Amino acid sequence: MDMIKVSANSRTSAVAGAIAGVVREHKRAEVQAIGAGAVNQAIKALVLAKGYLEGDGILVVCVPEFVDVDIDGKVRTAIKLVVEPR
Repeated sequence: MDMIKVSANSRTSAVAGAIAGVVREHKRAEVQAIGAGAVNQAIKALVLAKGYLEGDGILVVCVPEFVDVDIDGKVRTAIKLVVEPR
């Protein structure tokens, strides 16, 4: 399962569709965002995905975590959202 990476310029509906699709297929999705704008888009996408999945009878919960990510030799702190069925 691949990590869904979100940027500040990501379309929320596209990310929401990806989250819902991964949860349907793998029963779990991981979403990663670095920076305030990216986290904002990720949270909005999560709310949309929750609605998409509720239509299929799947209730989900989200567990947020901090993770360190190496980008071009620099360590950055990212937010990882783990989305799983309730």
